Amino acid sequence: MIAANPKRWWPAPAKLNLCLHVTGRRADGYHELQTIFQLISLADQLSFDLRDDGRIVRLDYEGAAAGALSTVGEDQDLCVRAARALQLRTGAKAGAAIRIRKHIPVGGGLGGGSSDAATTLLVLNALWGAGLSTDDLAEIGIALGADVPVFVRGYSGLGEGVGERLTPLELPDSWFLVIHPGVSVPTRDVFQAPELTRNSPVLTIAALLASGGRNDCEPVVRTRYPEVAAALDWLGRFASARLTGTGSCLFARFASAAEAERVAARVPDVWRAYVVQGLAESPLRQSL
Repeated sequence: MIAANPKRWWPAPAKLNLCLHVTGRRADGYHELQTIFQLISLADQLSFDLRDDGRIVRLDYEGAAAGALSTVGEDQDLCVRAARALQLRTGAKAGAAIRIRKHIPVGGGLGGGSSDAATTLLVLNALWGAGLSTDDLAEIGIALGADVPVFVRGYSGLGEGVGERLTPLELPDSWFLVIHPGVSVPTRDVFQAPELTRNSPVLTIAALLASGGRNDCEPVVRTRYPEVAAALDWLGRFASARLTGTGSCLFARFASAAEAERVAARVPDVWRAYVVQGLAESPLRQSL
């Protein structure tokens, strides 16, 4: 192990898609999007112990959402892939042992795996002294997943393209109640659904903010996952409820933490509830 590397836990925040418009389908099968990314206070935590043998090792997952990742092999793990991609790009000789405290639900549309990969890129770039810019790291990230660049850049904003082009936005201070209805929704299945709307018009930022937008994936997920439909209907009794990403998590905005907590206390026990604060930027930006 390389000395002088005190153990520290680094945040990997989740996100909400306040809206998600699918504006087209590209020749490579990916979809063109307009979405508003809202970073939130729910976060995984990662620690990195440097190694002098060049190996990238994933240690066991910990935390509330760890069980869902028990079948993910090390070679498929996004953090391991991110670290190896950074080594390949920079020629870094050091390795790392990665430990993850997993709190963001898996398959919930909150971007947990992408955020973990982004934190890995940002922190190891610093610890290894690799010297890559944010743009360089975002370029590595897009090969790992469409949501990785937003977490690399670390601020809320309008995402376009496949989500990688980010324009910062000043969003209102908000609290959200997020509900995970206990199912996982594969993103690929939703985007391949024949009934998915793929021709939403491209809007200006002003028009998108004024209308509030919608989530084009929500009707697909509602039909295919009755648990999600039931949770959307339940939360919709208290506030405007919407799916995030391709699901399965859903959310509603509240003016205060107290209002969100009051509704959270009534969430059925079969679902998991999170009261979270909207963030203008990732806490990781303040840590590096």
